[in-house]
Amino acid sequence: MRNMHQLSQIVELNRYPLHEPESAAYVAAVDAARDGLRSVGCAVVKDLVRPEAVALLNDEIVERKHTTHFSTQVMNPYFHTAANDDFPADHPVNTFLERSSGFVPGDSWDSCCTTDVMFRAPELARFLADCLEIPELHCYADPLAGLTANILEPGQLFTWHFDTNDFAVTVLMQEADEGGLFEYYPAIRNADDEGFDRIAGVLAGKRDGIHTLDLRPGDMQIFRGRHSLHQVSRVPTASRPRHATIFAYTEEAGVIGRVARTQQLFGRVMQAHLDAEQERVRSDALID
Repeated sequence: MRNMHQLSQIVELNRYPLHEPESAAYVAAVDAARDGLRSVGCAVVKDLVRPEAVALLNDEIVERKHTTHFSTQVMNPYFHTAANDDFPADHPVNTFLERSSGFVPGDSWDSCCTTDVMFRAPELARFLADCLEIPELHCYADPLAGLTANILEPGQLFTWHFDTNDFAVTVLMQEADEGGLFEYYPAIRNADDEGFDRIAGVLAGKRDGIHTLDLRPGDMQIFRGRHSLHQVSRVPTASRPRHATIFAYTEEAGVIGRVARTQQLFGRVMQAHLDAEQERVRSDALID
C-alpha cells in the first residue's frame, strides 16, 4: 500500500488509473498508445506525471547532476566514430555529426528517491507492456543504463542516431526555453532493409518524413528507436538545460547493455557489462 500511495502522488491516476487495468480510462489510454506505436512507432502519454511531482523529479535530477557524464563526439547514426572504407565517403556510415550531451548514471539513484519509486512501480511496467503489446516488462538490470536522466546543456544536441534496444521510455522533466525538440523518421529501416538512401537524405538536411513532438514536462514518451532515426535538436546557448528521465525496461529479466555503447554514454563500464558481453546473442543483423 505504501508504494501505491507513493505512486498516487506521482502519476495522475484519475486520468491514467494504472492500478485499475480493467477500467475504461486505462483501456482508452492503452488503445491510444497502441495506435501511435503501430502507425508511427511512437506514443505520447500527455501529463502522466502530476505537476508537483514533475518539480520533485526534476529536483532529483538537479541533485544528481554532479554525477553526469558529459561527452562530445563526432559520430555516425550507429554510434561509430571511425570511417569505414567499405562504404563511399558520402554514405551514412561515413557521415559524422556532433553529439554532445550527458547522462546521470543508474548508480546515482537510491531506492528511496521518487524517481526510483516510479521506475520500479509494477503498475507502470504493466501499463507499458500493454501499450507495447507484449506479455511483461522487467526493469533493465544494467547498473548504469537502467534508470538514467539525459541532460542537454545550452549549446548541446543529441544528433541523429538509432537505439540498440527495441523501445525507449522517457519523461520530459524540464524543457528548454527553445530548441531541444525530439524529432524522428519512423520505421526508416527494418531488419531486412537498412534504408541507407532515406537515412542519407535526413543527414543531408531533408525534412520529408520527419515528425517533431510537442512535449511538455510530465509527458511520457514510448518510442521504438531501433528502426526509427531520431534526434534531440540543439538547445540554444541562451536557454536553460533540457532534462529528461529515461526508464529502461526489457522483455527478459537480467539484461545488461553492450560494452561499447555503455562506454560512450557513461564513460565507464562495470564487471557486469564485461561478463554479459561474453554471452551476448544479437537479435538482428543491423549495423547497430
